[in-house]
Amino acid sequence: MKQYSLLLLVPLAWGSLVFAQPAPQQPPSAHAWRQAQTSDAAHTYTFTRFTLAAKMTTRHDNLPNRATLVVDCIPGNGSNPANGRFLAANFLVGTTLKIIYVEPEEIRGTSYFPKVVVRYRVDDAKDEQEEQWSAGTAKTSASIPKDSLKKILRAHTVAMTVDDDHGTPLILQFDMPDPRLVEDACNVDEHKE
Repeated sequence: MKQYSLLLLVPLAWGSLVFAQPAPQQPPSAHAWRQAQTSDAAHTYTFTRFTLAAKMTTRHDNLPNRATLVVDCIPGNGSNPANGRFLAANFLVGTTLKIIYVEPEEIRGTSYFPKVVVRYRVDDAKDEQEEQWSAGTAKTSASIPKDSLKKILRAHTVAMTVDDDHGTPLILQFDMPDPRLVEDACNVDEHKE
């Protein structure tokens, strides 16, 4: 009886080996620059938009979308594609951010500049950078200065913290891919300026 049950199990085991499927392939890394061609509102010129999604490291239920870094540039011409022109870089969060109003160096009237306080740390550095970036019109984004963008692009990881309009800190992390694609297309590299 024992031999008979073993004879039944061998074909079943052999069949499972023959029909076993290979393990599914892992999807490509989610931490890569996505590139798209778009045009301005008046359709006078086209530009390249690079986007990179963040990972939330704190839970925040009010965020409708993932936070992203967005870099816009006009691509170089056909004979010199790496001679692009940097347009703008933005940090899009997707929720209303805490805005501070900064008094300008020279006051002309009653103008104050809306700013977002952004704290960021690159590659596990001990010192955290704290900067005031210009707020977007909907107050859900901040404009990244070019010097800060250079530091961010060259990092492997970037941890960013901003406060929402209630003062709750939003902590995000970006795993930075190879910067050459963006640096070359947007002429961000210092040596090319």
